[in-house]
Amino acid sequence: MFFGTILLLPFLYAPYVSAHGFVHKVWIGTETFIGNTPNADPTSSIVRQINNVDPVKGAGNPYLNCGQNAQFASNITEANPGDSMSFLWTGGDLSRWPHNIGPMLWYMTSCGDTDCTTFNSTNAEWFKVAQVGRIPGDTDGTWYQDRIYETDGVASNMTLPTNILPGAYLLRHEIIALHLANEMGGAEFYPSCTQIRIAGSGTGQPSANEVVQFPGGYSDSDPGIYVPDVFDTPPPPYSFPGPPIAAFVGSAAAPGSSPGSSSMATGSSRTPSTPTVSAPSAPSSSSSTTSNTRTCQLKRTSLARVSKRHANDVRTSGPLGRIIHRLSAFSFGGRSVIA
Repeated sequence: MFFGTILLLPFLYAPYVSAHGFVHKVWIGTETFIGNTPNADPTSSIVRQINNVDPVKGAGNPYLNCGQNAQFASNITEANPGDSMSFLWTGGDLSRWPHNIGPMLWYMTSCGDTDCTTFNSTNAEWFKVAQVGRIPGDTDGTWYQDRIYETDGVASNMTLPTNILPGAYLLRHEIIALHLANEMGGAEFYPSCTQIRIAGSGTGQPSANEVVQFPGGYSDSDPGIYVPDVFDTPPPPYSFPGPPIAAFVGSAAAPGSSPGSSSMATGSSRTPSTPTVSAPSAPSSSSSTTSNTRTCQLKRTSLARVSKRHANDVRTSGPLGRIIHRLSAFSFGGRSVIA
């Protein structure tokens, strides 16, 4: 009888399993750029294409810099200091983003003398420009990531530093999903790299102690990556992984930079270098298009979420709960993760 119950567990758990995801669109100001669909024929885009929608697992994974087997994007676009950028994350089947627990971070690296379309990010030196975690004052410990999970079309937004040195840059936007991070190595990393060229006459650049490489910038045991108390109530302070936000970016980008705190503007209003979560404002028609897709086949359902309200129950509900919790480490219908 027990054996039969175990055989049924994957089917009982199936509604909680969802396709993972990628950056489907990027807005710079009012211009729209379509991201390359993973594992499809590459198209003209400023977003580097990954080969599957599964998370990067392990802080030492070589794919931590720009995503699963990320390839050069064929285009680069112009941007100005202080421009707003929005990123629409979707599930692998273009449904809503399937996760809601964990921080969102933004890094940049100079492409040097290249235009980024041939820049190898393996040894790139990244500096942090923004980060957000839990919503301040929310007694449930809700994360800003929850907003892109809850509502179709809601994007994560940031503003480019106003004093940044002109040149070609990769902008690395990363979501770290922490729903399994109460066990070492359980964090799921979703990095995405966008190629931009910034104009202007700024002089701002990071100092040597403000840059990291990926892999190398994180450890699986870092606070903020291994989070054994992630589901505790009341929510404990959260420590962001990685370096501090680069000093030249200025205090406007500092919300959420101190360990144990996070802050972020909300709605459509934006202040320089402050990340937000909202629907992108006044996007124009896209400047590139995607081809037919080959993505994860599992559809997201209304039960796909183990939310902040239920995750603690799943985690502590006895043997069945522990088995279900461990099953969440698997991705059904997608490719294996390179550990």
